[in-house]
Parts: sequence; C-alpha cells; structure tokens
Amino acid sequence: MDITGRLKAMGVSAVYNYVDKDPEKNVPKLLDWLEKNDKNKTLTNQVRTVRDAIQDKDNNWAQLVNSLFTDIDAHQRKMLVRGALINGSLIGSSIQRETSEKHNCNVPWAILMDPTSACNLKCTGCWAAEYGNHMNLTFEEMDDIIKQGKKMGTYIYLFSGGEPLVRKKDIIRLCEKHDDCAFLAFTNATLIDDEFADEMLRVGNFTPAISIEGFEEATDARRGAGTYQQCIAAMKRLKERKLLFGISCCYTSQNTEVIGSEEYIDAMVDMGAKFAWFFTYMPIGASAVPELLVSAEQREYMYNQIRKFRSTKPIFTMDFWNDGEYVHGCIAGAKAYLHINANGDIEPCAFIHYSDSNIREKTLLEAYQSPLFMQYREHQPFASNMLRPCPVLDNPGMLTKLVDASGAKSTDMESPEAACDYCNRCVDVAREWKVTADRLWAESHHKAGEGKLSHVGEKAYQGEHA
Repeated sequence: MDITGRLKAMGVSAVYNYVDKDPEKNVPKLLDWLEKNDKNKTLTNQVRTVRDAIQDKDNNWAQLVNSLFTDIDAHQRKMLVRGALINGSLIGSSIQRETSEKHNCNVPWAILMDPTSACNLKCTGCWAAEYGNHMNLTFEEMDDIIKQGKKMGTYIYLFSGGEPLVRKKDIIRLCEKHDDCAFLAFTNATLIDDEFADEMLRVGNFTPAISIEGFEEATDARRGAGTYQQCIAAMKRLKERKLLFGISCCYTSQNTEVIGSEEYIDAMVDMGAKFAWFFTYMPIGASAVPELLVSAEQREYMYNQIRKFRSTKPIFTMDFWNDGEYVHGCIAGAKAYLHINANGDIEPCAFIHYSDSNIREKTLLEAYQSPLFMQYREHQPFASNMLRPCPVLDNPGMLTKLVDASGAKSTDMESPEAACDYCNRCVDVAREWKVTADRLWAESHHKAGEGKLSHVGEKAYQGEHA
C-alpha cells in the first residue's frame, strides 16, 4: 500500500488529532512516518526540509510552526490541515501523478479562478481595472470546476479577479460544499467586514492573502486613498478571531525597497500575517505601465532579502519568479497551477492572457491536453537557469513561440494584443536580468552550462531581438 492508501486507511481525522494532541512531540513522529512510508519518494525531500527547519526550537521556523497552534483557531487549523496538507499535498499528489501519466499531460496542484472581473478599486497598472463588471463565473461553473479537479487530485483552489470578495457569498457556499478542499483568495481586503470574518471562522477552510503595496504612502499611491487603513482594519478583525491570513505584495520600481525591508516584514508579522506571496509587476494590457517594471538590481535585492527572511523571520515567504530554482522553473500551464478567468477562458497563468480552451466548451482534462498546455509541457523549463523561469519576463520570445504554435488567442476582452507586443515590453529588463541571474546561478554552485537557455528558448530569444 502506498502513502496515499496508508493515509486513507488511517483516516484524516485520526492523523490530525494525533498531531494536534501534542504538536511538539508528534509532528516529528509524523514526519518520520511519512518518510518511512514514502515508497515513491514523492515527499521525502519536503519532509526532511521541514524536519531540519523545526529541530531548533528557537529558530524562526519553529516559532512559525508553534504560532500555528497558539495563534490560529483550532477548527480552522483542522480544516486547513485536512484540505491543504493531507488532501491537497499528500493524497492529491499521488492522484495527480497517476492522472498525468495516464493521459500524458500536466495536472495541477492548484487551480486559480476569477469569480468576477468586477473590482471596487482601480489600481495603477492593473489589467482588471479596465475590464469592469462584464464577466462572471456562475456558482455552478465554479462548483463543476472543483468537482472535476478533485477527481484528478486537485484540492487547492485560489481566487483572484477583479476583486473575488465581490462574490463572497458564493465563495462561502463553495467552502461549505467542498469542505475537503482548501481555498485562498488574493483580495484587497476592503470587503472583509465583521460578518464575513465570522463566516470565515465558521467554515474554516478559507484563507485571504491581502494585497498590500508596502506602508500607507505606497499602498494608497497605487490602490487609492484610504486603502492601507482598510487593509490594517481587516487584519485586526482576522487576528482577533485567530484566523489564518497572509499578504500578497507586488513589488515595482516604486516600492521594492520598502516591500523588501525588514521594517515592513516585521510590521506584517506583528499584524499577524503567517505567509507572504511576492509578485513582481507585469506590463499586461492597455493600462500597462512599463515604468513599473523592476530593475535587475531591485530584483536581486528581493532575491537576497527573501532568502534572508527565511532564516530570520517567523513568516513563510514565496517569490513567484525568484523561487524558480525550487520548483524547476515555471509552474504554469498546469505543471503546478493554471488560471481560469471570469469569462471561462483556461489560461496557463494569471499573467498569460492567451487561451485555446474555455470551461464552457471543454472539460479540464481536455484543456490540459490542448495545444497550448501541451506546448508548455513540451518546453518547460524555459531556461536551464531556473532563476529565469518566465516565458515573458525572462525569456520574452518564448511566449510568442508557444502562442503561435498552438493557435491560442488573446483573452483580453477590452484590448486584445499579440503575444509579441506583450513580450516586447520586457525585452530590456530580460536582457539585464539575464546577466544578474546567470551570476547568481553560478554563485549558487550549479554545474557549468546551466545558465544557458534551452535550445528552443535561445532560438526564440534571438528571433525576438534580432
């Protein structure tokens, strides 16, 4: 019996209750058990990493793990362990792998979808700002996406938009109906009132990642006056109820030094944030502001700061671009996740607005086997230097290659654009980052030659910049 079968035999509740009874004593025992029974070696590296991190009770990782038992509501902790850890990672990963092998396609760990294109803010440089309230996924469509996904081992569902909490009643209904899943929303937090916070506490399997651009000046400059204080008020509501939450930070040429500062991270930890997603600005659509793209120096600054925080701060940090070395490059195209917009278009990534499939016309599996997603599967990783994972920001000719080969179309409802036009906005920053990324890659003691692009990527890059 593999680890999936053993976990099912033990029962989700039994596993959780065992750990929760005495986490300091039983978490290490559970890690030992997972490693011993991981016959296919799908979890061993992760297990060893966690074990190493928590062995020193005084280090930041041990502090973070301990805080999940002291600061987080017991019901929510149980629901999220069940949905995210046991179903989403331990049991789901095996089903994903089997489905992938059977159908010769990628199957994602998580699905990101937009309940609506509507948003109550109009942030500078955001593609959603121009869409308006034109598109929505129905509750039934989102429910069906989750049903299909679970059959293939996907138990993690993320929401973006627009502002996803415009549809917060439907999100709570989904959490209730699929209580074996874990849900997260990237939200501006302005709609997190007391009533919704109480609903979050009731269902237990929903977590917000609050979009915040730094301190008050930087946040309000991009998101509108008063937004920062609304974010802080939402954090206080969540912390009072012992609800898990994190932050989602977009670093740009204007705020990188603030977002990457110890002062900022310490402030967010004090507010109660347990995780932080870091994204860099992408110049998408008619409202794009290429001047917000970060320089190579700023991106290297974030690379170094986030790695420093991982050994000093009790918060789990993730950088969507600079962490490519840990996930073998780009995770889009259902390699680990995909995006479904509010019109039902199934896109490889939230930052790649091209598609050849729609959820109203194809099943998820058919989309995974579509020409665009198979192009991703064939060409990932897009560079052998994993610090250059993106087919737009780091290898700008690559997306054009994938879109042209698959016949995918722009999904931008207001101002459709050719992939080459999108990529061309990133040419200069890609060239500059390549020099820095290759140096960082070499400094990380990776074997000689890995700093070069893949054959297809090199040809695409040369063709784009000839």
